[in-house]
Amino acid sequence: MYDLVIIGGGPAGVAAGVYAARKKIKTLLIAKEFGGQSLISADIQNWIGVKKLTGLELAQNLEEHLRAQGGIEILDSDLVARVEKISGGFLVITENKKTFETKTVLIASGSHHKKLGVPGEEKLNGKGVVYCSTCDAPLFGGKTVAVVGAGNAGLEAVRDLFPYANKIYLLVRSDKIKGDPITFESVKANSKVVILYQAEIKEILGDNFVTGVKYLDKSDNREKELKLDGVFVEIGSSPNSDLVKDLVNLDERGQIIVAHKTQMSSLPGIWAAGDVSDVLYKQNNISAGDAVKATLNIYDYLNKK
Repeated sequence: MYDLVIIGGGPAGVAAGVYAARKKIKTLLIAKEFGGQSLISADIQNWIGVKKLTGLELAQNLEEHLRAQGGIEILDSDLVARVEKISGGFLVITENKKTFETKTVLIASGSHHKKLGVPGEEKLNGKGVVYCSTCDAPLFGGKTVAVVGAGNAGLEAVRDLFPYANKIYLLVRSDKIKGDPITFESVKANSKVVILYQAEIKEILGDNFVTGVKYLDKSDNREKELKLDGVFVEIGSSPNSDLVKDLVNLDERGQIIVAHKTQMSSLPGIWAAGDVSDVLYKQNNISAGDAVKATLNIYDYLNKK
């Protein structure tokens, strides 16, 4: 039986793995791949200690750092399907039907962005199609961009772009905004912003990088085009929490509710860190810090048993 199984290979999972190795906790880390959602990012400028790197470079750095520690087992190219409670701990079951018994579990499985599902989106993901305005807004200085989304995420993305973009189109599928009215007033008042209602994206254009979008203007049922340098898709995200949904308390979005001093879930023995948890800000540096916090608490928990 392991002392700890870490689920996830992003900044949270790897940070936990490094600290678990240093604390000599008998640990298994399971991840489909390293890097998390940042893997497809072309330009990361807010990972502390590094001026600039790509998502692939971040993933490689994370994996190399983890493997250099020694004393930790790694199962890559597999995903955890579910976690079950057993006597003395938990049973972790992967999609490839492998099973592992452990005393504790750290869920660092992240989240996945909701996507538009239109032609060009996957091909240009990380090449002008982005899902994190906080991360990537500074890369679009002097550019013309579109934000897709009528909720708070869309409005905040527009505001994130105020200091950088030259022109910002806000594309709204319906005839009204769903986000906070005060935030909307600040968006509407900015001269950089053009709001297009009843605009449904049909295709993202570009070969090697975004050059524009095709959209259906439902007010006159005509297909139109915009020339753009980037598209910010802000229609929400979903946490990868199904693997423990029957064990721990989730909030209305499906995020794992944690005690923020320790990152422990409602069920003793299970912790969560990163985007799968109910942390307010979804950032790599915060994910790593929360995972370290969780691992130190796991160490204390194991030594008190």
